[in-house]
Amino acid sequence: MRRYFSNSNLTQALQEPPHSPPPQLVLQDPAMTAASAEANARGQTPLSAVVDAFEDLAKRLKPITDQDNDVGPGELRLDMFCDSCSLVSVLFSCLGLAFKFAESEYVSKVGTLVEASKRHKTLQNILDMDVANGTVRTPGSHSRNLRRVRQGLDLIRALFEQFLATDDYSLKDAATTAYAQVCAPYHTWAVRTAVYAGMYTLPSRDQLLLKLSETDKSAEKQMRRYINASLPVIEYIDKLYISRNISLDW
Repeated sequence: MRRYFSNSNLTQALQEPPHSPPPQLVLQDPAMTAASAEANARGQTPLSAVVDAFEDLAKRLKPITDQDNDVGPGELRLDMFCDSCSLVSVLFSCLGLAFKFAESEYVSKVGTLVEASKRHKTLQNILDMDVANGTVRTPGSHSRNLRRVRQGLDLIRALFEQFLATDDYSLKDAATTAYAQVCAPYHTWAVRTAVYAGMYTLPSRDQLLLKLSETDKSAEKQMRRYINASLPVIEYIDKLYISRNISLDW
């Protein structure tokens, strides 16, 4: 998997200004991550591994007692959430340069939450800590990083919805619409310009399916499963902020 070097102008331009350097989930060559290799070993595709993980998260949000979950019913353990989110980096890497900004930021933010999971049990815990310290929107805070990870999950959801809504050979329109819906309102002009320019480097529809080891039929099934499983998780995260009187416009 690839490592991001500091001499990459695109990566420098698109990442948030660093506070204390967060721990990184390192990407290496080839493009498939360790999570993808593990999925292959279990007879899964990268996409089906992501889907299975998020369906499990969605089940844990149901208001029932889960013997494998030592937190309250309907709560999410931070470490389990991070394990599932780590798998999603494979999907970003399959999209190439156009979504390099998202992959780099997403991987970085998940890395900080992985470290936080060693000290905090649930998503609620890290948010409550930042509320108490007045650091919810502070760059580098766990609450801000969680917000960015949630945005990454939603970007994949929106992209899959657009992918399923058209049979276009090019992914440019689908990716542009998804980005405009989810990320563009929160990015600067410079970031938006760089992202839209990168849309011309997206893989074709067939190339994406090949990278995901899916057919049209299997990809449609898995993408619909991800959309249905990720929505409860995304909505749950939003409710954590709203219940603490934190707006979602950032």
